[in-house]
Amino acid sequence: MVGATVFEETPEEESVEGLALRFRDGDELALGRVFDRWSALVHTYALRSLGDTHDAEDVTQQVFVAAWRSRATLTPSPSTFPAWLLGIARHKVADARAARARDARKVHAVAAVTTPDDAVAADDAALADRLVVRQLVDEMDEPRRTVLLLAFWGDQPHSDIAATTGLPLGTVKSHLRRGLAQLHRVLEEVRHGPR
Repeated sequence: MVGATVFEETPEEESVEGLALRFRDGDELALGRVFDRWSALVHTYALRSLGDTHDAEDVTQQVFVAAWRSRATLTPSPSTFPAWLLGIARHKVADARAARARDARKVHAVAAVTTPDDAVAADDAALADRLVVRQLVDEMDEPRRTVLLLAFWGDQPHSDIAATTGLPLGTVKSHLRRGLAQLHRVLEEVRHGPR
């Protein structure tokens, strides 16, 4: 074709600043290009920080959802856009670590048996707690029963439980949290009930 040619930027050639401007202005195509361009960076950071593929995938998704929701706070420039995404990722990784710590505290609270009496009374109380916990878990509906058994008697991490049961990772975590809360309530009733 003879004559003037019009230069159009392809997605690969588009400047970071131009993409950031379109993203900030709510262009959904820009969201897809941003995800394609920087999701590997965010995922790598999350994976190295958390050491778990499923948690890293969750964090990566959360980062891009949070970025889209808070896009009005973005100041577009070639160097700040990836840094802005990693800043969001740092917060999401911290949230994931805090959730892990809460889960660990709940596990320890359910498993911990502390009584001021002598060793025999402590052993009796621990035995009673273990029997109550096992009975409660055995009576739970599926799949919560299986999830708790795999987590605490099978000592499996959340990601392995999700793979074994075929449940999404978030569902596994939800069953664990609700199961632990239920166990904690009943143990408190047993420990502080009538003597």
